[in-house]
This record gives sequence, C-alpha cells and structure tokens, in this order.
Amino acid sequence: MTKDVQKESVLTDIRYLRLLARSFPTIADASTEIINLEAILNLPKGTEHFLSDLHGEDQAFRHVLKNASGAVKRKVNEIFGISMREAEKKELCTLIYYPEEKLELIKGQERDLEDWYQVTLNQLVCVCRNVSSKYTRSKVRKALPREFSYIIQELLHESSVEPNKSAYVDQIICTIISTGRADDFIIAICNLIQRLTIDLLHVIGDIYDRGPGAHLIMDTLCDYHNFDIQWGNHDVLWMGAASGNLGSIANVIRMCLRFGNLSTLEDGYGINLLPLATFAMETYGDDPCALFLPRTKYADSFFDEKTIRLISQMHKAITVIQFKLEGEIIRRRPEFEMDDRMLLHHLDLKAGILRLNGQEYPLKDTYFPTLDPRDPYRLSIEEEELMRKIKRSFESSEKLRKHMRCLFTHGGMYAVCNSNLLYHASIPLNPDGTFKPVQIMGKSYSGKALLDRVDQLVRTAYFRTGEQEEVDFAHDYVWYLWCGKNSPLFDKSKMATFERLFLDDAETHKEEKGAYYTLRDQESVCDMILDEFQVVGEHRHIVNGHVPVRSNKGENPIKAGGKMLVIDGGFSRPYHLETGIAGYTLVYHSRGFQLVQHEPFESTTKAIEEGLDIKSTTIVVELSSHRQMVKDTDKGAELQSQIKDLEKLLYAYRCGLIKEKEM
Repeated sequence: MTKDVQKESVLTDIRYLRLLARSFPTIADASTEIINLEAILNLPKGTEHFLSDLHGEDQAFRHVLKNASGAVKRKVNEIFGISMREAEKKELCTLIYYPEEKLELIKGQERDLEDWYQVTLNQLVCVCRNVSSKYTRSKVRKALPREFSYIIQELLHESSVEPNKSAYVDQIICTIISTGRADDFIIAICNLIQRLTIDLLHVIGDIYDRGPGAHLIMDTLCDYHNFDIQWGNHDVLWMGAASGNLGSIANVIRMCLRFGNLSTLEDGYGINLLPLATFAMETYGDDPCALFLPRTKYADSFFDEKTIRLISQMHKAITVIQFKLEGEIIRRRPEFEMDDRMLLHHLDLKAGILRLNGQEYPLKDTYFPTLDPRDPYRLSIEEEELMRKIKRSFESSEKLRKHMRCLFTHGGMYAVCNSNLLYHASIPLNPDGTFKPVQIMGKSYSGKALLDRVDQLVRTAYFRTGEQEEVDFAHDYVWYLWCGKNSPLFDKSKMATFERLFLDDAETHKEEKGAYYTLRDQESVCDMILDEFQVVGEHRHIVNGHVPVRSNKGENPIKAGGKMLVIDGGFSRPYHLETGIAGYTLVYHSRGFQLVQHEPFESTTKAIEEGLDIKSTTIVVELSSHRQMVKDTDKGAELQSQIKDLEKLLYAYRCGLIKEKEM
C-alpha cells in the first residue's frame, strides 16, 4: 500500500493531491474509499450486450432488451428449477418483460388475487436478489425507483428464511398488498430486474432505415441507463438530414417512402410531407409510377390503392430530386471522385436509353418532366421551393433534435471497450491488406486517424463549429459517408440506386465491396486493425455489423479464428428470408462470450397474451478459464488508478505534506 509510494511521485503530483484532499479531507475518508474501491474490483464484471443493425424494428429491439437476450429466462430457470412448472415460469417471465400489460390480463383471470400477489412478490424478490448480487449496494441503490427504494433495499438484503427476520419480511409484503400498492411495486421491481440484467448496452449502428419504429428505439435509448452507439451508414444519413444537407434529406425521405414507412417521418418527427404530396400529384398525376410502388409487406400500416398511388408519385418525385441534388454535390466536390454517379446527363429520353461507357441501356421509365436537358442537375423552381420547406421541417423538429443530440452524446465512429473494438462497417483496406489512404481536404488519412477525422467532420456538419470552409465541406462529406466508395460506413464501388430502378441489366446493379470484407476473415488482418486502435488483452475482438450474416447458407458470424464477430443477423423483417434468422445479440459476461441467435419476433401482443418469447439459440464463442472481475475491465483500470492516487494522498497526510481537515 502506502509503503510502495515514492515521495518523489507524491511531490510531483502535490497540486493534484491538494485538490483530491477536498473530496477526502482526512486519513479516515481516504482509507474508507480505498477499502471500497478495492472491494469493487473483486466483484464479477457486469454483463455487456452488443446489438447491431436494428433498422427501425422497435418491437423486437425492446423485447430483446426486456428479456436480456434470454438471460431473464435463464435466471428464472436457475432459481426455481423443477420447483415451478414450466407454464408458471413462462408467466413469471412475461410479467417481468411487460408488467403493466400482463397485470391487466392477470387481474381479469385470477380468482384469488391476494394469494397471487403474495406468491408473485416473493418470486420477483428472489429474481431481483439474484440479478443484483454482482453489484455493490450503492450501485443497486442508485438504480432503485425512488418511491420504493427503502422497501426494495430491505427485501433484497433480508431473507424470509432467516428465523429472526421472516415475520418482518412477510409483513412488508403483506402491507404492500393491503395498502393497494402491489401493482405499482410489481411494475417497479420488474423494471429494476430488466435494468440490472444488462449492465452496458452497445448498439453497433443502423438504428434507422426501413422499419417503422426508429424514433421509438431512440426514445428507449435516450432514457436507457448505460449505453453507447457506433454510428452506422443509415444513422449518419439521418444525422446529415438533421444537419440540413439536402442530399441526405432526399435519401431519408426516399427510403421511408420505398418501404411505406411514413410514421417515422410524420408521427415520429413531425416532418410535413404535404408539400411533397402536392408537388408529386401535380407533376406526376398522369404517371402510373409503376417502378416506385412501395414495398408494403413490412409497412407500418395498411394502405389503400389510392394512398399507394400517392406514395408512388411522392417516391418518384423525391428520387428525381435526389439524383439532381447528388449531382450538384459531386460537381462541387471533385475530390469525392464520384463522376460515375452523375447519370442524368447520359439520358436520351427520346430514344429511351442511357448511354454509358460506350453502351446503350434501355430505360424502364422515360417520363422526367422536371429535367432540363441543358442542365439536368438543376432543380426546377418548384423543386427548390419544395426542398426549402422540407429542410425547414427537418431543422425545426424538436424530437429529431433531441435524438440527434443523443446520437452525438453517446455515439461515435468507433469505441474500444474491455479489449473489444466496435465499429459498424469497415476500415478501408488495400487489396494487399494494408490500410487504404483516403484524401480529406487535401490530407491523407487511414486506419484509426481516418475514423477520428470522420467523427470530427460529422460533428462539424451538425454543430457548425470551426472555419466556414471546413463547415461547408463537412456538410457535403456527411452525405459522402452514406454512399462514397472510400467511406468507412459504405466501402463499395458505388450505390446503384439509379441502375436498380431504371435498368434491367443486372450487371449494372452490382456494387463491389471493398477489400476489407474479404480480408477481415484473416486473423493477421484483424490483429493489424486491433493494433492500430491500441486494443490490448489476451482475448481481444472486433465486433462488426453492416453486412447480414446468411446463416441459412452456412455463413459463420465468428471469423478470423474468433478475432472477428459479425453480429448483423437481420433484425429487419425484409432480411429474414436472406439470413434465415432475426438478429444476433453478443453477450459478454463474467464467464466469457456467448452469441445469441434470435428467431423472428411475432409481436408484443402475442408475447403478452400467449407468453410467446423470442426463441433463441446460444452459441458459446469463448469461455474464460477464470471468472472475470471488475479489476479485469477498463473500469477496473480506472479504479486502480484512483486507488494509487488515494494511496499517494494517504502518504502525503502521514508525512505532513498535506494536513487533514476535520469537517
């Protein structure tokens, strides 16, 4: 302890130690804190959950959080084993997941409600006692609902099995029931169980996209106790839209219309689409817009034929505007090297063809009334006015502003946590496996420096800080991140939106992935990336999303000898047929890593009424030879640093370098 402290190091840090002494003014205070921190170091590490590519599937996401990827069910099985029937355990689990809704059903079915309360409250206390056991009393106390804080503390730390306390504990439960507080107490303790089961949540990108509930996911995250986000390409697209980038705005609206997802825009963020609807009806009123029919199979609501026609017209209108706006950005930024994405001036509408690279491709649609042959990338007066209105709607949305702040506060391009490197898509690589240099504002960046620079530019675009030249560039670059070939969030040769829409030739639809997506299977490449980000540890990993793992075709999410874990398993319903599953959760607890593979989630209603949980399969990725404690984590390293400082303070007190102050 203090005998290992060197006087020289104390003298070097004396100014800092005097500041530290304000918080710990006596030897007793400093000693108590050291004892406390040393004890915390020897608790089991908290459970981390990693999720990726949620794509607006709010119901499945919230259910996975509520059941902690099957952890709650495992806890219930461990605690009650064969002493409780399977049907009863299922009922208890459903109650923990959805206490408010389940209580309503139970009260309509249960004949002896008081007896049910008595049994259930005791069961919930047992579960809560189990999930709280790896935390300090202080940490649990901070998580407690204020109105039941004292009662829950007493129930957690006293047992009805203890002869001297059995009557005390039983009376607490009886009084909760007799005072009519049983429902509120059950809701509070169920929410506490959910909270304590997941210590830290990592969301590795793509909260937004085709699903109807991205705004609902963001609502959940904004109120969540401990989480971080690694931005995905769809997230940055929305961040660009919120920054006022017109190209990003057009893409966001097009994606929502394509999947019939109007609720995120209109109900979630209050984006006024009426000007777009009016413009589309006036401009494309006689156009069947057959290529632009929304994919309503997974839409957020039912649409009649008239509404589908209107959405199709709006979809075409914003798509044409998007191509024009993107052309303007590409012309303005030759350094993006995206001239091949400017296709409008290659159209021959009279001949009904696209002339490209010496070839002629028949067009599936030739009706483009707003294209000016002299400058096809220039918006018409009506289109300009329309985009001004829509931009104003995005910039004035209070809910969108709140969610973007959350993304910036808790998010970034990557994170390093407990020997794990987390990022959404890629680290651009050359075919020979070296880091690919990417030019940004005349300077070359690669590897970690590239992601750091990109992170800074995304923030510059939104907060508009710094010199005007950089702000303007960042404003355009945030769109480039969505579809640029050297973007670490995209990393493909092109985004073939135009070709997929208007050309039959499948060859033109191909989007070649960057070298990273094949090289990441090599252990040496993963080690190189981990070294670049200074990730240390005997068991270190990259956790990656973005590209769905096709489990039904035998693809393994565990790559590069276990160094690379790809956890995009297709949360989004349109991907279920492609992947054969409905998402992964990577769970990192004190015993090691487990990959939980989820089957499709039917609905919250069925989960409540029928007790239908997500069926999950657990794959053991890596088990530790010893149980990991807090001291083995990043938090542990931080606490050990604090202990060293406190030991120096003790030395300073005992040597008279700093005097104690009695409070």
